[in-house]
Amino acid sequence: MRGSDLDLQQFIRANLPVVAVPAIPEIRLHKAGPASGLRRLAEVDEHGFGSPYWAYYWGGGLALARHILDRPETVAGRRVLDLGSGSGIVGIAAAKAGASEVIAVDTDRYAVAAIGLNAAANGVTISTVLGDLTAGPPLPVDVATVGDLFYERDLAERVTAFLDRCLNAGIDVLIGDPWRAFLPCSRLQLIAEYPVSEFGEARNAAAKPSAVFSFRPQILSPGSPKQGLAAGPAAAA
Repeated sequence: MRGSDLDLQQFIRANLPVVAVPAIPEIRLHKAGPASGLRRLAEVDEHGFGSPYWAYYWGGGLALARHILDRPETVAGRRVLDLGSGSGIVGIAAAKAGASEVIAVDTDRYAVAAIGLNAAANGVTISTVLGDLTAGPPLPVDVATVGDLFYERDLAERVTAFLDRCLNAGIDVLIGDPWRAFLPCSRLQLIAEYPVSEFGEARNAAAKPSAVFSFRPQILSPGSPKQGLAAGPAAAA
């Protein structure tokens, strides 16, 4: 199979088994393993495979999903937008916690395919959007969630600007991240930390803290310059 003939969901079903998420047994996801053949998939996809982040666990998403399940009042009865959804773990947690609607957004067509399968595996309904929303206005929702999107400066700046537009529209913002380099720390209020083990860490490695934050409006005194992005503890180490 090549290009447009490639059935993304068929490949995911056949090669990425559904397993329970560590520390979040309420959620099961299609996850890549040594025999999943993602390198082979990259070779046959003429449209560009990209990075298969949707096939693994990441610290911010794990913490944010755990937080939402432990505190369902955060999203219950509310419309939720999950930006850069990846596997869909945060959106799935929101749906399980009683969100009235969940919209998962990602720029990768593999991620969108995986989100649909993962939602079905967990018995929840999630709408998906393929595209980059950061350049435009937010969708009409009540809560925006963002996990693991502060690993590059340019992306972090675009996401931060989008989240400012969310705040201006009256949308609450929750961020999950393991203190990556380009978190806008001056804009964040720490809500909770959770010990998680994400992709790339040794199997027997100790879990590291990943944080959940609320995003606050920027308050500037008259004539003061805008503050840049601040690095978290992990970046300073």
